[in-house]
Amino acid sequence: MNVTQKVIVVTGAGNGMGRETTLELARRGATIAAIDINQTTLDETVALAGPNGTRISTHVVDVTSIEQVSALPAAVISLHGSVDGLINVAGIIHKFRKVNDLSYDEIHRVMDVNFYGTVHMVKEFLPHLLTRPAAQILNISSMGGYIPVPGQTIYCASKAAIKLFSEGLRAELAGTNVGVSILFPGAIATNISVNSGAATQAEVDAMSKQRTTTIKTTPADVAGKLIVGAFEGNPFHAFAGSDAKLMYWWGRLLPEGAANMIQKQMASLLK
Repeated sequence: MNVTQKVIVVTGAGNGMGRETTLELARRGATIAAIDINQTTLDETVALAGPNGTRISTHVVDVTSIEQVSALPAAVISLHGSVDGLINVAGIIHKFRKVNDLSYDEIHRVMDVNFYGTVHMVKEFLPHLLTRPAAQILNISSMGGYIPVPGQTIYCASKAAIKLFSEGLRAELAGTNVGVSILFPGAIATNISVNSGAATQAEVDAMSKQRTTTIKTTPADVAGKLIVGAFEGNPFHAFAGSDAKLMYWWGRLLPEGAANMIQKQMASLLK
């Protein structure tokens, strides 16, 4: 689906990949309902869009709240007339700890934002999307959705849940006007650790020095372009980063070997 003159809802639009996705959509002539929990960062996204900022409306919504999300479709439709697509980018990680050292609050928070936040958005917007001539949903999973990362086990579980949720949704909607795709980012240059409250900037810098290998990251603006491209193309699976694609196939062919390699790379961070 070409995004020009379409109305697209984007979660996590206040920073990182969500921001870059919003900016890329605006460049391509879409109208965007930008969703985030932080009005200040949403305003920054609009400012970064320059003249295209007039294409972006901002909506402060906590995607973990069914009440807030359920009020969102009517608000967006009253402002823009319709909704043609949904891109679920909002996501967080937890502190770099083993499951045994995580609190239930930390575990539930990650699942609530990453999995249930996506489910809430899909459930509330899907009835309207089904009335459109053509519509599209794109959910962001992660390389961690198919390769375990010790110290981020709950995050990986939430992204694996997104993978199966999206695949099942695509199968359920086969033959309708609504397409569903999943995109798996690898290591993307965003500030997700700090934005998630999982680490301070000083802690992030210290962890980077501890890693046994240098992780090549994909710039967030490149990821944004890939996300919009996947949204327009409706693939079954899409990837952002050569690492994501490599680990996908390695994990399918030699799952234990791939998991062991990641474990060795992350071991120094879990001492």
